Amino acid sequence: MVGVKVDLMSNPDARPAGASLLAIGELAGLTGKRPSAIRYYEQVGLLPQPARVAGRRRYHHQTVRTLAVIDAGQRAGLALDEIKTLLSASPDDGEAIDRLREVAERKLPEIIALIERSQLVREWLECAARCECPNLNECPLFDDPPPDPAPRQRPRPASASQPGPNRGP
Repeated sequence: MVGVKVDLMSNPDARPAGASLLAIGELAGLTGKRPSAIRYYEQVGLLPQPARVAGRRRYHHQTVRTLAVIDAGQRAGLALDEIKTLLSASPDDGEAIDRLREVAERKLPEIIALIERSQLVREWLECAARCECPNLNECPLFDDPPPDPAPRQRPRPASASQPGPNRGP
């Protein structure tokens, strides 16, 4: 007697050989990444080349975690090369944490400077939003150097505390 195994497409549990592997669309659905992004990450070496089944990419479930690391690194402002450095260690490698600390120590001063710059821009915009100048030529916001955008740190004389029609912020 000969046994025949039939994989019917209407059977929701029927999966091709390599069922533990994910198709690129499945991986994209699980991670929120577009298939083109996943292929790009392969191209630049962030993801290993996937297995091929019948010519189609198939990914191990661990790739979901790798894409989560890539996403977290990007949200933290890391460049792809910095993320690649983190991913170059094996998952159980204790040196991966050392690499993470090194990348964070290098990146932190950049982010602090960016935050400080953003705060200055915010303060300038807040002053601009309160500006009552008749035109840009008379506005002290465009003087070189611009006025201190945080007047609360510099006390004003009593006569200057009431904004007039020609006064800046």
